[in-house]
Amino acid sequence: MGLVGKLEAEILILAPADKFHEVWGGRPHHMSSVSPGKIQKVDLHEGDWGTVGSVIEWSYVIDGKNHVAKEIVEAIDKENKAVTFKVIEGDLLKEYKSFKAIVQTISKGETTWVRWTFEYEKLNKEISTPVKLLGFVIHMNEELDDHLIQA
Repeated sequence: MGLVGKLEAEILILAPADKFHEVWGGRPHHMSSVSPGKIQKVDLHEGDWGTVGSVIEWSYVIDGKNHVAKEIVEAIDKENKAVTFKVIEGDLLKEYKSFKAIVQTISKGETTWVRWTFEYEKLNKEISTPVKLLGFVIHMNEELDDHLIQA
């Protein structure tokens, strides 16, 4: 089993791709009100919302346990509706030497998909693949989709 890995999932959404990308690329702090059971708060530590180089700290709950992740916004690709977050501090770095999360909204004909990609390097071979975290973000995106189509 290798230490470097990549995990991807795609989910179908009903909300327009632009609106979905707008939240992740420019207003991720809204996720605490969209998904309060999962995201406790999202704080801006450096930069401005919606800009590359900004540092964001997420406080979130998985399986009743509090977690923190501080990330730098590495890229915002408006044309391809993709945002790349690189973890620079927090609980994930207790198990992973490096961890990136990329969220991309993709229009395919009349449907819209959200693709999450995790790129990571485990600290050792006993660390599990971040499947539980992927399930967490998928469910959070379902809540965002519901929020956007109700708005």
